[in-house]
Amino acid sequence: MKKIPLSKVYNSKEIKDSVLKVLDSGNFILGPESDSFEKELAGFVGVKRFVLSNSWTSAVHLLLKGMNLKEEGEILLPSLTAFPSVEPICHVGLKPVFVDIDETYCMDPDDLEKKITPKSIGILPVHLYGQPANMTRIMEIAKKHSLFVIEDCAQAVGAKYNGNRVGSMGLAAGFSFYPSKNLTVYGDGGGIATSDDALADRVISLRNHGRQSKFFNDEMGFNMRFNEIQAAVGRCQLKVIDELNRNRGKHAAKYTELLKGIVKTPKTREGVEHVFHMYVIEVDDRDKMKEFLKEKGIGTGIHYPVPVHKQPAVTGLIGEISLPATETAVKKILSLPMYPALEKENIEYVVNSIKEFLGC
Repeated sequence: MKKIPLSKVYNSKEIKDSVLKVLDSGNFILGPESDSFEKELAGFVGVKRFVLSNSWTSAVHLLLKGMNLKEEGEILLPSLTAFPSVEPICHVGLKPVFVDIDETYCMDPDDLEKKITPKSIGILPVHLYGQPANMTRIMEIAKKHSLFVIEDCAQAVGAKYNGNRVGSMGLAAGFSFYPSKNLTVYGDGGGIATSDDALADRVISLRNHGRQSKFFNDEMGFNMRFNEIQAAVGRCQLKVIDELNRNRGKHAAKYTELLKGIVKTPKTREGVEHVFHMYVIEVDDRDKMKEFLKEKGIGTGIHYPVPVHKQPAVTGLIGEISLPATETAVKKILSLPMYPALEKENIEYVVNSIKEFLGC
């Protein structure tokens, strides 16, 4: 029986050699590799600054902390997202306001505008599964209501919206380099992108105990630094990320071709370059299909079975709300194997197994 994982990290001899080089250097925290990685990421995204941290969650926490926002302000975000999207908002004393999704699983701009109140201060659109959200509408709404925009690019490094890289359109953006992501550093890792120098400098201070120099601490900060080994890995991956994303796109196109008329396949927004962090289909008997595919040796996932507005940690903060499109989708969505090295014969095996389950 075949064994096809849901995801698989990219590796190379260059990555292995770069790790050994760091081990020999004696530099392990925020050294030359991290400095270079930050500069290269800033250039890649199309912003002035990139600041590394130990995860997306930490990076966005530092970002919101560094903005000196008044507590109880509201930030609007989708509920169909990984739970960490909401954590920094709550940790700095802000209130999350959840928005329903459109047909691409990203934030619905129509519902977004309906949810804005006098307490609204910002929007956190999530480029879910590797597809950019409707940034034209979101930025128009943000401008109209004087709201800042922080892009959640955790699943979409390299994606483009009307020619612009995600992460370059809002005030700032958060990125993740977790092992399952399109660009990984073989562990936890993340950072923020921004063209606001003052904001970048504040995040740099906060991530390292609030200090400007080794023995002088200007404020209470955190230990949310990045390490040199992971920076070396990330630099190697960044060199080939566009190629890896193109491979994902080819695999997605093959899935869509073979699954046409069989299940609901992803809808790609016009004018975007989707990088397919996940390839997500919808099926009515999702849980039984997932178990059937498991028996066939096929790894699948559900991203996400419980939307954030239904999570126990959140319901006490916001009360009961209804997001019909989100609540319908989470009962049907299923993520199929997707990674750059996925072979055509394995895609065909996955599709044939789905057909077998459905009796096609």
